[in-house]
Amino acid sequence: MSARRLPPIAGEWIDRSQILPFTFEGNSFWGYAGDTITTALVAAGQRVMGRSFKYHRPRGVLSLANHDVNALIQDGQQLNIRADITPLEAGMSLTAVNTKGGLMGDRASVLNFFSPFLPVGFYYKAFHDKNRFPFWERLIRTISGLGKVDTSTPHIRTPKCYDFCDVLVVGAGISGLSAALTAADAGADVVIVDENAQAGGAGCYQRGGETWQAETTIALLQTVQNHPQIRVYLATQAAGYYADHWIPLVDKQCLTKMRAKAVIMATGAYEQPAVFHNNDLPGVMLASAAQRLIYRYAVQPMERAVVLVANQDGYRAAIDLATHGITVMAIVDLRPNNIENDLTKTIQAIGIPIYYSHCIYEAKSNPAVDRVSTAVICPIDADGQPQTEDKQAIACDGIIMSVGWAPAANLLYQAGTQMRFDPSLQQFVPEILPAGIFACGRVNGVYEFDQKITDGERAGSEAIQYLGMGDGGRQGSRSQEPGARSQEPGARSQEPGARSQELELTQNSLAPHPTPHTPHPTPPSHPFPLIAHPAGKNFVDFDEDLQLKDFYNAAQEGFDNIELLKRFTTVGMGPSQGKHSNMNALRILARITGKSPGQVGTTTARPFFHPVPLSHLAGRGFMPERQTPLHSRHTALGATFLLAGQWRRPAYYAQSGKDRSQCIQREAEAVRTRVGIIDVGTLGKLELRGSDAAEFLERVYTGRYTNLKVGMSRYALMLDEAGVIVDDGVIARLGADHFYFTTTTSGAAAIYRELSRLNTMWQLDCGLVNLTGARSAINLAGPNARHVLTQLTDCDLSGTAFPYLAVREATVAGIPAILMRVGFVGEWGYEIHVAAESAPALWDALLEAGAEYGICPFGVEAQRLLRLEKGHLIVGQDTDGLTTPFEANLEWAAKLDKPFFIGQRSLQTVAKRPIKQKLVGFMLAQNFRGTPPQECHLIIDSDQIAGRVTSIGFSPVLKRFIGLAYVKPELADNGMHFSIRLTDGALISATVTATPFYDLNNLRQKEAAQRQEVPV
Repeated sequence: MSARRLPPIAGEWIDRSQILPFTFEGNSFWGYAGDTITTALVAAGQRVMGRSFKYHRPRGVLSLANHDVNALIQDGQQLNIRADITPLEAGMSLTAVNTKGGLMGDRASVLNFFSPFLPVGFYYKAFHDKNRFPFWERLIRTISGLGKVDTSTPHIRTPKCYDFCDVLVVGAGISGLSAALTAADAGADVVIVDENAQAGGAGCYQRGGETWQAETTIALLQTVQNHPQIRVYLATQAAGYYADHWIPLVDKQCLTKMRAKAVIMATGAYEQPAVFHNNDLPGVMLASAAQRLIYRYAVQPMERAVVLVANQDGYRAAIDLATHGITVMAIVDLRPNNIENDLTKTIQAIGIPIYYSHCIYEAKSNPAVDRVSTAVICPIDADGQPQTEDKQAIACDGIIMSVGWAPAANLLYQAGTQMRFDPSLQQFVPEILPAGIFACGRVNGVYEFDQKITDGERAGSEAIQYLGMGDGGRQGSRSQEPGARSQEPGARSQEPGARSQELELTQNSLAPHPTPHTPHPTPPSHPFPLIAHPAGKNFVDFDEDLQLKDFYNAAQEGFDNIELLKRFTTVGMGPSQGKHSNMNALRILARITGKSPGQVGTTTARPFFHPVPLSHLAGRGFMPERQTPLHSRHTALGATFLLAGQWRRPAYYAQSGKDRSQCIQREAEAVRTRVGIIDVGTLGKLELRGSDAAEFLERVYTGRYTNLKVGMSRYALMLDEAGVIVDDGVIARLGADHFYFTTTTSGAAAIYRELSRLNTMWQLDCGLVNLTGARSAINLAGPNARHVLTQLTDCDLSGTAFPYLAVREATVAGIPAILMRVGFVGEWGYEIHVAAESAPALWDALLEAGAEYGICPFGVEAQRLLRLEKGHLIVGQDTDGLTTPFEANLEWAAKLDKPFFIGQRSLQTVAKRPIKQKLVGFMLAQNFRGTPPQECHLIIDSDQIAGRVTSIGFSPVLKRFIGLAYVKPELADNGMHFSIRLTDGALISATVTATPFYDLNNLRQKEAAQRQEVPV
């Protein structure tokens, strides 16, 4: 048995038959299946879980319920794991976050001694001084932060799911279970969601030494589990509330978008810490945390405890501690000695001393072990001020706090609920609920066990009535029981006309909601459990290391509004989002300003309710990845893929013993010297028919197409209304009223949508069909391309019969095809378009026919290099969202004397102005062997930015680096020199060079008899 593991306890969550080894801060530990990271560490005797954010003070268990920052852990590439609720897994390698040199030897703990020099609002004041801002920014960025990001972490693909129900119950405590059963018995489809690994809530662990509450809860759970109308989502957070009862449910695997017809909030309440000197020491924890350790995980929280109380829950916790072998040294009650009930009698019978009207003034630690060793208590006066002349010290190794609660009302606030402060409860409770939203249990101000059951039945009944599904289900079965909610004076079901009034409200209106609770003789929450101390270190917000004095100082500087106070002090802005600090903060502000907490009000609650992993927000991604019909062929040839738009395309084909660069150069050389084949089926492929087809193209594209001959093709440039380049392609005329044209891979879908919109708007006599997915295309290019293709077709491929830019319809390997003579890579080539299902057969036939000519498949990287040698730009790479044809050297493609084309008017205006940049070719020195520039590296001239590189690569034909870049017009002349700044700041020289770099006169597109020596 480990150091603090208790003997088996009925209802414990752990499986003692499964032992899980793990490491923490380099030390070996083990726990049981069912443990969380925190509980396994506490069971092993580890008291320090982390370091505080600002002062790097040692921290231990506080809430054990995801309500604080004390236990944030990193597990390899997983950062900021909430150890309190994260299940333990075998093999975890855990470290604490926010340390410099490890948890126990944190060098940054020196900041604790400099805390007087880091007052509240320090960051704002430091940043306000513009001269000191850079210094403070660097310093704060260096020493702050939580987990360490590993940039090699793989992309996590997290799906989004969708679900629907009649009634969603948030919270699987006793009131939520009761509400769910009431609604389900009436026929509703009910979903219960709870962030805990098991249902039951406080009914299973706040026992006070008795078992009947746990037994009742377990019986209710069994009924829920067996109910056919109820689904239970455990270890799942209801992360926020959005319009129309839309609630994101977040679990480890996915985010589920839940749409409910009605929502019952049974979210409970957060136990609040008391504020006293050193209240953050390891060993100081909330009473509910200690009870969870005992009853859920069979872990002994401490050996000797002092219990600070201000409600009956604290007495129950003291009894639970004593029941399980923990010595309760004393109960310190903030309230006066006028309390007499069964719990106090039990405490007295055990022999535990009770100090009424006393507080814990400070906690002292044992420096050798970084944990509490002494509780110093003293009397308090009627105003709650400590009377320090009568202090006494009580030795202990743990302090338990049970001084009050704050409603877990974040989702209610987000739904638009109006809350009011109830002095008899010292708590905000719902006053006006939106239609279709209901509340029960502690969030509704109901604390007694039986009353929570009845309050849940009431909420379930009202939800059913709201949905018009019945008469309230289970409530009738309990309405005659003594003490049932419906028989209490002022209960909701007894209000005259309450239901009928609500039914008259519209779905978007708010319904009155008087809180159905019985007045308590003493509130469950103390009005001011905060004790001042001259040495400070009495923390209100554990996330941000905010002390009691910080709030007084903030108010003194004028930040005496709750929203301003929040932003100046940063209270509630840490990972816990104020779950344990906001209520105390507004109590402090209320005392400072002489107002009630209700008059001070609360801060705005916004989603998310709990931290949500970014992977869940990003989701799996709804942009599908598409594969061409030839994907299996590429895979068999060893292709390394890249994503081009939505398509998976071969970047290059890997070869044994060759690196990436060598493979790309091998493919480019094959196209230049023999023949290459590339899959270009990802191009957008559109067909246009009709008597107005040519007119339509005239309006859309910048060139002329009414005079395009049948059987020929022409370059096509498309602009937007501002005259900016958005796409390009090739338009082929197959008949007088029949055109077939291509778009860029990434622009295919958007261009088709835009053309469809224009066709609808203009009402021309033509029809547009998107054939991108229905047709495939293969480009065959190189000096031997015609020899290869001649073997597979009877089409006359001679230069005379099939000249450059011509288009023909023929059969290739018995497959009907459209052949286009185009030259994007600068070689004699054919773009062969066939039905998608015929592409594999065509690919195989071409490879077989080209085997004797050394045919070589080439990928996108080689294609980009080959087109760069020809100076051809790529839209989206060599252009951006502001590039016009004049800047990209495409003014020849824009026929400004046409009657109209989209972007023409803007282009005519732009033509009258001097351009600011020009796309030019450049070369590096022939003997350059260093680190080459990359795309987007800056052009520098006279120490000023003069442009940027858009494309660059090493040409195996030219034996040097070539590229394209935008430069200022005065640098655009051939032979001009400019500098390119590398990532490390170094400058290298480049020379402006005319394009194309290769085959300047395009002789490679002509018949061999017409060619001269190709200039290089």
